[in-house]
Amino acid sequence: MRDTALRQAYPLLLLVALLISGCASVEMAGYQRLSGKPYLWQGIAFYEEGNYRAASRRLLFALEEGLTVADRVVAHKYLAFIACVSGRQLTCREEFAIALKLDPTFELDEAEAGHPIWGAVFRSAQAASAGRR
Repeated sequence: MRDTALRQAYPLLLLVALLISGCASVEMAGYQRLSGKPYLWQGIAFYEEGNYRAASRRLLFALEEGLTVADRVVAHKYLAFIACVSGRQLTCREEFAIALKLDPTFELDEAEAGHPIWGAVFRSAQAASAGRR
């Protein structure tokens, strides 16, 4: 008898549990996970070693795990560098565009801005970004 009552109450208990979990997710909607910073630094280290494949994976993982806006700009900058040196100029420009959308005041440092591969791509993305404002 007790098993029958429990089986009959199961759908109702399941519904209550789903409603409660839904309420919990609404309360947490403003929460942002920011655990990607270690992966960002690993990605930069791999980039500096010339291991672009590993760098790209770590940078993307850092973005997935959550970063501050400033760190997201850095991740997209390095993804742009990787795309440019890999001959993927359109992807490079898109990554710079994302960085500029996150921070319209984003600038490359002097050495980066003068780079023969991505300097012109960045200036092009920057001009397009300024034109949209």
